[in-house]
Amino acid sequence: MASVLEVRGGKPLTGEIFVRGAKNLVPKAMVAALLSQETSTLRGVPQIRDVEVVSELLQMHGVEVDYQQEEGELTITPGSLTLPDPIQVDALAGSSRIPILFCGPLLHRLGEAFVPDLGGCHIGDRPVDFHLKVLEDFGAVRNSTPYGMHLTAPKGLKGKPVRLPFPSVGATEQTLLTAVMAKGFTELSNAAMEPEIMDLIAVLQKMGAIISVDMDRTIRIEGVDELHAYRHTALPDRIEAGSWASAALATHGDIFIRGAAQKDMTTFLNYFRKIGGAFDVQDNGIRFWHPGGELQAAVLETDVHPGLMTDWQQPLVVALTQASGLSIVHETVYENRFGFTDALRGMGANIQVYRECLGGLRCRFGRQNFYHSAIIQGPTKLKAADIVVPDLRGGFSHLIAALAAEGTSHVAGIDIINRGYEHFMQKLSKLGADVTMQP
Repeated sequence: MASVLEVRGGKPLTGEIFVRGAKNLVPKAMVAALLSQETSTLRGVPQIRDVEVVSELLQMHGVEVDYQQEEGELTITPGSLTLPDPIQVDALAGSSRIPILFCGPLLHRLGEAFVPDLGGCHIGDRPVDFHLKVLEDFGAVRNSTPYGMHLTAPKGLKGKPVRLPFPSVGATEQTLLTAVMAKGFTELSNAAMEPEIMDLIAVLQKMGAIISVDMDRTIRIEGVDELHAYRHTALPDRIEAGSWASAALATHGDIFIRGAAQKDMTTFLNYFRKIGGAFDVQDNGIRFWHPGGELQAAVLETDVHPGLMTDWQQPLVVALTQASGLSIVHETVYENRFGFTDALRGMGANIQVYRECLGGLRCRFGRQNFYHSAIIQGPTKLKAADIVVPDLRGGFSHLIAALAAEGTSHVAGIDIINRGYEHFMQKLSKLGADVTMQP
């Protein structure tokens, strides 16, 4: 990542931006199109690196992909599929964890699939073993290769009861994409219920899947023999909306986010208000602003939906460095999500991280050697620094800190942000940020 962003901070972000479809839904809906031979249409598709990677992976498998960037409309025609060279898949997959989700659809369509060694953001353990176990339970057979894992389904896939040890989004998606065409019934217990999961279920139902959802985190899938194309508009990206809202708070700004939706941001809005931010929900978006005066310290605990989303935690931590008093943040979803605070401390933030659970929620990491709680003493004036982006969400949080800080910061590895934030440089410009990209 050679690009470095020079940020002259201390200026409020003000203006209007637009968010399109959710990064956590769009690539999965693209994969779902593999379950049909017909042409599917997905609208509200953001121009982000993850969409480019999945498009390239689909094309490697013989799929026709047409993306109208201006309209944000994507058409996907699977037709006849082929399994690409594993070396090509392995070379491309380093920037995405999506290839593991190709397995179910490919096993149904081709009878075989390939899983490369997977990369992704270094925020915690994201093992693929559970994904592979689910596939094996459904009837897949795996064999190791120098480049990853080759899977076959000699007897086809059959539905099975699946119970997740944790409401994992990825494992829920894997089960859904595999079970919809597996023979018989699948009962998925302790499933993730995030809005993006429900939107994926809506996509699959449009294709002809039979899926019912209970409030106790149980999803029941009745396998069908054939699925058809879909036409769908992706739900808006609530993570991106929350990130820009936090930027408005940290910089004493005022941002209208066109496309942001209240129903999927209820928990974020509550915390935003507790900290002292102001917002106004309108028909076509939400306005977020710093109303003046002091921000208030708060206790934050991340959790699976409908709790506080882990991807909202990092940008809110930056805002909490400007809040008066002692804030406590307890991360219960990813065990290594506080690594980004090292750079904030280097900018003058008073943040201490702890192995102990500093919160009331039941936590998987309490008796393990993970720094998953933080105490933030504020307010502190942030000062400019040279920063290296560690991952997608932490990187955007570093960018917020640089925008709020006094002086000129240099943020290296900024290209990572393109994975999940559409046209973020243009949006910074629209909001009046004083930034320059350096080669």
